[in-house]
Amino acid sequence: MPSPITVGDHPDWARTSFPTLDIEERLRLTYERAGGRVVFTSSLGIEDQALTHVIARSGLAIEIVTLDTGRLFPETYAVWAETERRYGMRILAYYPHTGSVETLVANDGIDGFYASLQARKACCNVRKVEPLRRALNGAAVWITGLRAEQSRERSGLAFAEFDTGHGILKVNPLLDWSRAAVEAFVHEHDVPINALHAQGFPSVGCAPCTRAVQPGEQERAGRWWWEQDGAQECGLHVGSDGRLVRTRPVAPA
Repeated sequence: MPSPITVGDHPDWARTSFPTLDIEERLRLTYERAGGRVVFTSSLGIEDQALTHVIARSGLAIEIVTLDTGRLFPETYAVWAETERRYGMRILAYYPHTGSVETLVANDGIDGFYASLQARKACCNVRKVEPLRRALNGAAVWITGLRAEQSRERSGLAFAEFDTGHGILKVNPLLDWSRAAVEAFVHEHDVPINALHAQGFPSVGCAPCTRAVQPGEQERAGRWWWEQDGAQECGLHVGSDGRLVRTRPVAPA
């Protein structure tokens, strides 16, 4: 039996094995190595829908959760419901605390996040970052749909690395996939996807914070488009300095 992941392990098994494995094998290896609860956080975007399909069809006991901010597009709720019907399962939702949302809106207004970067990060923290902490509480491994091609900031990520911000091993099984490969996969397997993808939204977040991208723009250019400086990230994958959380240096297992 493979030895389980422990805090401090360098996930050398992912770096050396993942390039040779298909997506189901990557997920199965991750599950076998986890030694505990495995959580996949889905935004219900195209990458996450591809992973949901594989998890549902493989029978792996990987929890699929999503963060319902209360500001999602109607199309996102529609694909959420369609996915549950298609695969005969529930996607577990985590919501922001009511009191925190009430305080946020009382202080900043319903759309106060447009006023400043600080206000936007405060909104993301209440609606996404804090619920994520609850979703990952007690988990051994966090699976994401991040891809290196999505943005300059994400291009330096690894297949698996210890996320110091959340204190958990984070695995990115689609890291080396192109957008075209993801689109081909969901087409081949008839995976339900968000209708907004066909309307110029390669990346879909909260409705007031996402626009369609223009030709030649990066995939995530439509997220928080009014901000001119820094990485366009909500805080789920970044530290307090606004940069993507990196692996801490440890010795190979």
